[in-house]
Amino acid sequence: MATVEVLTSEVVVPAEETPAGAVWLSNLDLAARRGYTPTVYFYRRNGDDEAAFFAADAVRDGLARALVPFYPLAGRLGLAGGGEDGRVQIDCTGEGAVFVTARSGHYALDDLMNEFVPCDEMRDLFVPPTPAPNPPCALLLVQVTHLRCGGVVLGMALHHSVVDARSAAHFAETWASIVRGAPAGDAPVPPCFDHKLLAARPARAVLYDHPEYKPEPPAHAATASTYASAIITLTKQQVGALKAACAGASTFRAVVALVWQCACRARALPPEAETRLYSMIDMRQRLSPPLPPGYFGNAVIRTSTSATVGEVVSNPVGHAARRARAVTSQGDDYARSLVDYLEGVDAMNLPRSGISRAHLRAISWLGMSLADADFGWGSPAFMGPAIMYYSGFVYVMNAPGKDGAVALALSLEPESMPEFRKVFAEEVARLGL
Repeated sequence: MATVEVLTSEVVVPAEETPAGAVWLSNLDLAARRGYTPTVYFYRRNGDDEAAFFAADAVRDGLARALVPFYPLAGRLGLAGGGEDGRVQIDCTGEGAVFVTARSGHYALDDLMNEFVPCDEMRDLFVPPTPAPNPPCALLLVQVTHLRCGGVVLGMALHHSVVDARSAAHFAETWASIVRGAPAGDAPVPPCFDHKLLAARPARAVLYDHPEYKPEPPAHAATASTYASAIITLTKQQVGALKAACAGASTFRAVVALVWQCACRARALPPEAETRLYSMIDMRQRLSPPLPPGYFGNAVIRTSTSATVGEVVSNPVGHAARRARAVTSQGDDYARSLVDYLEGVDAMNLPRSGISRAHLRAISWLGMSLADADFGWGSPAFMGPAIMYYSGFVYVMNAPGKDGAVALALSLEPESMPEFRKVFAEEVARLGL
């Protein structure tokens, strides 16, 4: 098994004094998966000599400076009032983020580009070990690993109770802009930590059912934490043809519709079985009024739609795309209803295990520009999740260096993945993609 050699491990504190106190967390923060979200960025060495490429001092100093505007990430998860029964919050202690440097004599970047799939091994190699995700715990851990070819893997673990994917990207973009010395006018917008913008209303009004935040019936067997994962790329032309077959559906809806169909077939589910498509929807621009551009926290909600397996697999892919639209069309009233619903339950202890083997959970990372993660040595050659946790997940991402292409990071049961690859390739060919 490949290993990496840890060279240094330290705690980086903000470069300047930062505000103390606590940051209140919204119900959407509390309802997020309790734990860390590990991601990896792959960088190909440019013309700089090896010592200058991703020099640890420059990256570390940039992190210290980035922690000034993003000071909550230098804090610790805490409890209001300090007691065991207090509401979870961020204690802005300024204690700092974990920063690790490492070296791999085994991997070159091209090896990783060919072999990488999200899994325990990759997470363990390129992302620092994370503590139990309960108060008091660090909120940010990063690792810079130099490969034998001179390339670099940047691994980050951010606590999901304080950030969603959009906020994580916002922090990475700011950190990168500082290291590369971007002009002040080109810096990302400052973060906004006013989570009260997503507080429950004084007179709660739960207008929808919100089954995505309730336990599944016991009859549904949950997916296992053992899974097979894959990275699959669709070209710009294939994405365009697929969207045309889906009557102009968005990229996310069209791609997820095809994955949903193929997953149902690969799993050999009976036609009468219920299959549910879950999604995470960013509500920043869907609220009325919208959240500030730099809102930093969890602003995504879980939504879902269901159908029988027979309905999904026997109809054209456009039908599944129309069903997917029901997952992604919610607005302010739905989000406010959810926040109000979560006010009446123990949001920190919602069910967070895997989903039924018949279901699929789709997450969009589209629109998170890799060009903005340029630390001064070029944009990443790849960015994606380091691990998937459960089977039945699909991330839809922009493929690096390929304008309009889409990359899928997918996890399924080990016995289903070979058939999925076969079925997916057949469907792509059948659609003339």
